[in-house]
Amino acid sequence: MEVQSSEYISLLKKTLCDFHRSTLKEYKPILTDPTRASNKAVRALNKLIESKDYTICEINNTSEEKRLNGMDRPLYADTMIGMKRLNNIESCVSEILKNNVEGDFAELGVWRGGAVILMKALLKEINEKNRNVWVIDSFEGLPEPDVNKYPADKGDKHFMFDDLKVSIEEVKHNFNKYGLLDEHVKFLKGWFKDTLPTAPINKLALLRLDGDMYQSTMDGLVNLYPKLSLGGYIIIDDWGAIPACKQAVLDYRKEHNITEEIKEIDWTGVYWKKEK
Repeated sequence: MEVQSSEYISLLKKTLCDFHRSTLKEYKPILTDPTRASNKAVRALNKLIESKDYTICEINNTSEEKRLNGMDRPLYADTMIGMKRLNNIESCVSEILKNNVEGDFAELGVWRGGAVILMKALLKEINEKNRNVWVIDSFEGLPEPDVNKYPADKGDKHFMFDDLKVSIEEVKHNFNKYGLLDEHVKFLKGWFKDTLPTAPINKLALLRLDGDMYQSTMDGLVNLYPKLSLGGYIIIDDWGAIPACKQAVLDYRKEHNITEEIKEIDWTGVYWKKEK
């Protein structure tokens, strides 16, 4: 069964990435930026005002183009991947259902949950109850680089960003506020290197990797790509944005002689269909 795009799905995508408010000013607390938080003057000033429940902010400049292409980190949205990558998820799900490709849907690295919320909404639209949506994350941000084992991650600073640390409770709340939290939404909490080797996932039709780092990307590929059904899709979120992620994908594809065409979604996202 194919998902026909509906007004509900169209509105949901815009809501998930806050596209409808992309022309409004947003005010970003600068202390979420570790490079700014290290400034002694900023910390001292913040101490003077924090007792009054204020914080120091700067304008977070955004635009329709940035939200379309996922080129900023929204303050209030449930995803930062933008409309084009949300449209790609919808397109992949539609093809999977049309071609009866077997397996669950999964995302590794979910932030506030927007991408997996969309996956679940698309399944609910056709009353599909035989597939799970796997929400896989540490829910504690990103790990510090293991440069001895993964030298490509040297200098990676994602672990320093507190705004990437979204709790499992918050993600569950986000599913629930859209009326999409049920027994077919499965949560897998922990570092990928610990959870994925024994993950109770039998078969996947859609695998979305958004782990930023070489290590996280490779952990997802090694443990879950073999479970992706023929005709299923894999989506790589950070291909264009983070060289270490792209290198992990290229290394894995070379080692396993994966030759399917890599297709661009936008400036950073890519995907391919598993055909062999």
